[in-house]
Amino acid sequence: MDDRLQAAPIGVLVVSSDGTLAECNDAARELIDADGDLTGVAVVDVVPHSVEDSLLSALEGASVAETSFEEYYPSIERWLAVSVVPAETGATVYVQDVSARRRAERTVEELRAEHRRTAIVDETRSAVLRELVATSSRAEIEETLARELGERDLWTFAWVGERTHESDGGLTVQSVVGTTGETFQAVREAVDGSETTPEGRAVEQARVQVAQPIAEDSTVPKSVQLAAFGDGVQSMLAIPLSYGSTVDGVVGVYADRPDAFSERERASFETLGQVAGFAVTAARNRKLLLSDTVTEVTFSVEGDSPLRTVASILETTLTLGGLVPHESDAILCYVTPEESSLDAVTDAAVDIPDVGHGRVLPESGAVEIELRGSTPLLAVSSLGGTVRRASYGPDGGQFVVDLPPESDARQIVSAVRSEYDVEVRAKHDRERSVTTAREFRDELSDRLTDRQETVLHTAYLADYFQSPRGSTAEEVADSLDITGSTLLYHLRASQRKLLATFFRD
Repeated sequence: MDDRLQAAPIGVLVVSSDGTLAECNDAARELIDADGDLTGVAVVDVVPHSVEDSLLSALEGASVAETSFEEYYPSIERWLAVSVVPAETGATVYVQDVSARRRAERTVEELRAEHRRTAIVDETRSAVLRELVATSSRAEIEETLARELGERDLWTFAWVGERTHESDGGLTVQSVVGTTGETFQAVREAVDGSETTPEGRAVEQARVQVAQPIAEDSTVPKSVQLAAFGDGVQSMLAIPLSYGSTVDGVVGVYADRPDAFSERERASFETLGQVAGFAVTAARNRKLLLSDTVTEVTFSVEGDSPLRTVASILETTLTLGGLVPHESDAILCYVTPEESSLDAVTDAAVDIPDVGHGRVLPESGAVEIELRGSTPLLAVSSLGGTVRRASYGPDGGQFVVDLPPESDARQIVSAVRSEYDVEVRAKHDRERSVTTAREFRDELSDRLTDRQETVLHTAYLADYFQSPRGSTAEEVADSLDITGSTLLYHLRASQRKLLATFFRD
């Protein structure tokens, strides 16, 4: 080999007609990871094998044809670009390391594929959101999720499970769509047998769970691993259907690729689960809102709670006048003490760890207390119930809630009892009277004075409540020939009566 080839930056191998190496430069030795004198050694014993073994195939036979190719060689973990040039007594083989370019191309392609998959996930989420807005029941929501995910080419199948809220925290299969094979049957049997599955952990931990590849994930039941191997299913993702601190169920999505769910895709799926969880709660609230019959349940509070602690410290009874859930793990409670002062209630409340803040509302004679974290009151509200009244004393407390009729009420009661130290003291169905729009207007009119109704109606027609306002307070006051301060006084009084009529028990 002349000096130029010997010093070449690419590998050069001179192969004799009998398939042995005649010459080899240093670059080639480094690329094929070979040491020592290779003269006379058979090519098959020196050159590493690739999946296709194109180089060894090209050198076989009586004559060698000119060819070029790129292949991956697992034993040396390199991509090599190989060119075979025939010679009178064999061939010359030129070898170059193209691993960096191949890795870059693969990274770009993987990013493009991930972008395409994420776009499809987002498209699916939008489709699900559009359909969920129009659905009126939980069953329709679950069918929509399974259909939109299970019919996509990216995933093999999808199934939806509903949380039973029993003591074992099990799941009930509600819908499944796609090519399930033996895998879903194994998943169903594992769930029915109370085995720990990624879907079960997603519900218990309220977090997305992933197993990829399934065969190497010890948290997947062995029966599911074997069935997935036989069906060619390699990845799965479990998405909790959550709203606030409440998890109602789970979606399991299975795919035939070992790396089917990237971090970005998991985040999109997590958002999908939150949208679906909100829709489930909204459907439950809609059922409660439109139902002529509700299930009234009275719970007694057996364990410690912030409001009971305040009542115990002050040796008084606190009556809940109303509550408003806000954020995902907090609730504003408006309480009135039976004997203690409002300031004493505030001072006692703010020293309790689960209380965010407390403040006195002197006009209404109540105290606003923010409860943070998981509480029975927040759980009932998140699950679609309405707290009608509640009271807390040194010896305990109780709260009364309206729940959707039929099976939803049983699920909610089971969920609250399994999570908190409460007991059911009474439960019965009752008819709920429906207030018509005319009855509402008549009742409001009876509560407003003539002047208050005139001021409120005029301000409304003059676009005072629009944004931006069509009229200022001064302009409305001039129209009524009253002062601005008088207008605001009547507006506040009439608005308070309007809100009291709307939000009353």
